[in-house]
Amino acid sequence: MIVKLSILMPVYNEAATLSVAVKRVLDVTYPCEIELVIVDDGSVDATPAILSALDDSRVSVHAHPRNRGKGAAIRTAADAATGDYMVICDADLEYVPEEIPGLLAPVLRGDTKVVYGTRSFGSSTAFSFWYVLGNKAVTMWANMLFNSWISDLETCFKLMPLSLYRSLDIRSAGFGMEAEVTGKLLRQGLRPFEVPISYQARGREEGKKLTWTDGVEALWILLRLRLR
Repeated sequence: MIVKLSILMPVYNEAATLSVAVKRVLDVTYPCEIELVIVDDGSVDATPAILSALDDSRVSVHAHPRNRGKGAAIRTAADAATGDYMVICDADLEYVPEEIPGLLAPVLRGDTKVVYGTRSFGSSTAFSFWYVLGNKAVTMWANMLFNSWISDLETCFKLMPLSLYRSLDIRSAGFGMEAEVTGKLLRQGLRPFEVPISYQARGREEGKKLTWTDGVEALWILLRLRLR
C-alpha cells in the first residue's frame, strides 16, 4: 500500500520553467500523501532564488555546490526522500505532472511495483529524428541484451518503491543513470509496467541537455551490466 509518494525533481538552470513545474506538481490531486524533493544541481541562473522563495510544507530543497549530473541529483533526492514509492519528474515541462496519478494506478491495483511512463514520439513530440532514433536504438539494445520488451528506456517517468531504487545503488552521475536503472531492473527480472504518457520535447535552444555521447554511454552501461 502506498502511504506516501516522493516526487524527485533534479534541477539545473531551469529558471524559465521551474515555478510553473513546481506549482503543477503540487496542484495535482493524488491518491496518497506526497512530498516534492528538489535538488538544485549547481545552477548558475535564477534557479536558487526561485527555490529559496518556495513556501510549502510538502517541498524540501537540497543543493549541490557544483553541477554533478542528473544521476547524482537523483541520488541526493532519493537519500533525502521519506516516501514509500518514488517517481522522477524533471522541471523542464517536457512531461505532464498531472499524469503521475496514472502511473500510480497499476501499483494501487496490485498489478506491479515498477511503472514506466512511455512516450509515443509522435510528430509533435520530438525535436529531432536522431534523438528519437537514438532512444529507440538504446531501448532495443537493452531488449536484446536482457531478452525483454520495453518501449522507452530513457523515459524520465520511472516509478518504483523507494527502497528498491536505493537498493539499485545507481552510480552513474549523468544521464547514464537512466540506462543503469533499467539495466539493473531487467537483470533482476523486474519488467516495468508501461503506461502511455504525453510528452513535449524541447529543442537545444530551449535548454535540451541530452547529447549523442549520452547515448553511447548508455549502450556501454547496458553491455557492462549484462556481462557482469
